[in-house]
Order: sequence, then C-alpha cells, then structure tokens
Amino acid sequence: MAARVSETWVLVCLGALLARWVAAGLEAVVIGEVHEDITLHCGNISGQRGLVTWYRNDSKPVFLLSSNASLPPAAPRFSLENASSLHIEALSLQDEGNYTCWEVLNKTRWFRVWLQVASGPDQVEVNISTTGMLPNGTLYVAKGSQVDFTCSSSSRPPPMVEWWFQAPGSRAEPFGNNLTVSNFTLLLMSQNLQGNYTCVATNSLSRRHRKVTTELLVYSPPPSALQCWAEIPPGSFLLQLTCLWDGGYPDPNFLWTEEPGGVMVGTSNLGVEMLNRSQLSDGRKFKCVGRHIVGPESGASCVVQIKSPSILSEPIKTCLVGGNVTLSCQVTGAYPHAKILWLRNLTQPDTIIQPNSRHLISVTGQSSTLTIRNCSQDLDEGYYVCRAENPVGVREVDIWLNVKEPLNIVGIVGTIVSLLLLGLAIISGLMLYYSPAFCWKLGNTFRGQDMGDVMVLVESEEEMEVEEDAAEEEQEVEEEASEREELPKEIPKHGHIHRVTALVNGNVDWMGNGLQALQDDSSEQQSDVIQEEDRPV
Repeated sequence: MAARVSETWVLVCLGALLARWVAAGLEAVVIGEVHEDITLHCGNISGQRGLVTWYRNDSKPVFLLSSNASLPPAAPRFSLENASSLHIEALSLQDEGNYTCWEVLNKTRWFRVWLQVASGPDQVEVNISTTGMLPNGTLYVAKGSQVDFTCSSSSRPPPMVEWWFQAPGSRAEPFGNNLTVSNFTLLLMSQNLQGNYTCVATNSLSRRHRKVTTELLVYSPPPSALQCWAEIPPGSFLLQLTCLWDGGYPDPNFLWTEEPGGVMVGTSNLGVEMLNRSQLSDGRKFKCVGRHIVGPESGASCVVQIKSPSILSEPIKTCLVGGNVTLSCQVTGAYPHAKILWLRNLTQPDTIIQPNSRHLISVTGQSSTLTIRNCSQDLDEGYYVCRAENPVGVREVDIWLNVKEPLNIVGIVGTIVSLLLLGLAIISGLMLYYSPAFCWKLGNTFRGQDMGDVMVLVESEEEMEVEEDAAEEEQEVEEEASEREELPKEIPKHGHIHRVTALVNGNVDWMGNGLQALQDDSSEQQSDVIQEEDRPV
C-alpha cells in the first residue's frame, strides 16, 4: 500500500512539473515515420545513469518503461537502450505525443521529448481532365480545349506539392507550387504545352518525397479540306490513289473503298493505294474516308472517278518540201492524265519518235505538238500516230502528212498574164474583122470626147502583101484624090478592089453619105471603062 501511495505521489509531482515545462517550452523534438523504429534519449548526459522511468503524457501521465527490473514495460514495443533511452518499434500515428524521462541519481531530473510521427507521401495521384487515353496509356487533349490539373497524395501532415513541366527536347522547369494540394487550369491548350507534367509531393516533416510523371499530348484536327486524286507514278503503269488531309496532329487514318458497294480497297495512315490494270475500268469510282482522333466522328470523304482518254486532231496535214509543219494532238476526258506519244505507222510501225534536230516535240498539259523541220517527201510523208494512254485505257489517232513540191508563183502569174493578153488580142481581132460597125460607135464615142484625131479603118479581102506595096497604094490614092477632089473611089490594084473610108474629125454622118457616093461613082466608072474599050483607037 505504501508503494502505491509513493507511485501516485510521484506521478502527481511529475504532472505538475511537466505543466511548468510545457509553459516554458523546454522540450526536445524527435521526428519519426510510420512503421519505422525510433529512439528517444533521456537528456543529453553522458556517464553513470540512475534509475530511469519513461512516461507518456496524455491527459495524465502513463507509465511506459523503467530501468527497475521489477517493473515490466507497458508494451513489448518499448525497450530501454543504454540504460536510459526509450526505443519504440514500428511507430504508428498513435505514438505521436509528449514523452517524459524521470531519472533519480543523487538527485531527481526530468527530461521531456516531443515525438512527431510523419506518414507518406503515399499514393500520389495526378488527374488531368478532358483527356482521352491511347492504348499505351498516354493521355491526349484537343488543341484549344480547357484542361484542369490536380495532384494529391496520402500524407501526414499534408504534403507540399510542386509541378514541373518538360517540353520535348528541353529541360524540366517548375510550373507552380502549393503547400497543400496543387490545382490549376490551362484555358487554351496549344502545341507548345505538349510534354511531360511531373507532380512532386514532399512531406514537410520527414522531407520524404514522391513524384509522378504524366505525358500529355496535344492533338489538333486537320484545318484543311480532305483531298484525293489518282495519278501514275513515274516509270510505272499502276494507278496510285492518294488521299491527303494536311495540317493535323497526329496523322489521320484513311480508308479507300470502291463505289458503289463500299468494297474495301485498303486502309493506312498514308492514304496511298496502288492498283493494277485488272482492278480498273472506265468510269469506276473510288472513295476515300479520312478520320482523325480528335476530328468529327464521321470523318471526311472525297471521291475520284477514273476515265480513259479521248483524242482530237486534224486528220490531214500538208507540208512543202524543205518547209516545216506542226502536227497537233489534244487529249480530253482522261483521268488520271494520259501520257502522250508520237509514233510512225508506215516504215517503222509502233516506233516512238524521239526529239531530235528534225523532230521537235512539245507537251503542254494534255496537248502535244510534233514539229517536223525540213520536210522530205521520201522520209516524212505518210501516217503519224498520236497515242494517249493511262492505266484505264489507250487511244490512238492517225494523221496523214502530205509532202508536196513548192509551186512556182512567178511562172504561174506570167502564164496567166500571157493567156489573158493572147485572149484579148484574139477577141480584138475577131471584133475588128466581124463588126466594123463597132468601130464607128467607138469613133462616135471619141468624138463625144472632143477629139480631133483622124482614124483610118482598112478592111481588105486579103492581107497586105508587103509594106512597100502599101506605101505605093497610099501615094496613088493621094494623087488621084488631088486630081478628082472627090471622096471616096475604088482603086484597082493587082486585081483586087480596096475600099478606103476616111473619117475626118469624127464626122460619122458625112462618112455614111460619102460611102454611098463612093459606091455610085464606082458603078459609073465601070460603065465608062466599058465604053472606052468599045471606042475605036
């Protein structure tokens, strides 16, 4: 009974002493972590130690352990080290609190220890809103979206949280910090915010930290329209279908189908499919559907229709020997564009004409021209073939080139002029011979123009024999005219009768009267001649 009274008195005295120490703040602070062991020292004294007793200070002191072997420990986790220190195994959060060491050696001493128990950080979690997840677990968001970031962990006391950001190819940089939890929002995600986000949670007591890194991708749908076309790769006769949806990240996926019917041709993220001739026919349609991970769910589509070529050309061309000629060929309706070739179809069938010094080939779009220089009838005359071909079909057209000798223009003109002059001379002669009245009308016309010229028209039964006879005849006529002073009269010469009519000053009326008088006088002269012949000599 005396022992219990003595122990109770000791506890009461210890409680009063601890109250004073708490008020004075005289205590040591020790930090431990959950599930770990900790040792609390009884003062900072070396040398011989006295009887040591440890108490836990809650609402009232609780006995834990004593160096007196007759007093067992309050729990097996508690043990005495170095005859004075309290060793606690497998700390728990319930072990946190104030501890008091009471030592009796010559005198009584008390030492107070404040034990703080830290836990964590454990279970660090990063939450990023408005995201999708790839099959490998990587998160992604759409460009321009609003994204919320949150980092939390299980820790006592609450952890200090820091955010670090590392863009691809750069160093990590602190993004922001908060002493309890880290919550922040990015209003408009952009491509330069793509990278690794790291949350670091640190226990403020133990300084233990944990971090979690999350990769965040920023995707953007293609801003342009989907395009598709068909073409022929260089050096190949296969048909290449190409689908392009440019500007997005990552690349979209493409699906080619045959329409109608939706028979799948192929799928890839390149949008390129190769088809051989057996899969092609004139007018067949192919459809490309492009889908992006953050684009419209239905995607975008376009259709191409392949067609065989048609050819327009002139069927016949002409070239002069030594000259130049150009043969033209226009391809229409071909898709994809046709390849245009020029061939000879006479001496060298199906031989492709290659450009050289005499053959110039020009191709502009779906038009082609073949220029032949210095035309030769032996080498160049004949059929030429314009061939247009694409994987859908082949078309050909024949063009006949006619090579001619150049025309002598000067000779032709001279011949025509000569013929005209000869015809004019013949017509004039016939008119003079068969229509002397025309000459009278022509003379009257000249008179009307006040012309005082004298024109003599001679009509004979035969051509004048020589120029000398004509001169003599003219002289005789002048002599007889001067003697007789009358007009006109008949002049016998070489057994022929010549009628001479003179137009004086264009007096046609007088000429007509003179002609009648001449005929009467001729009859009288013939009568006189007969009478003279009957007269005796």
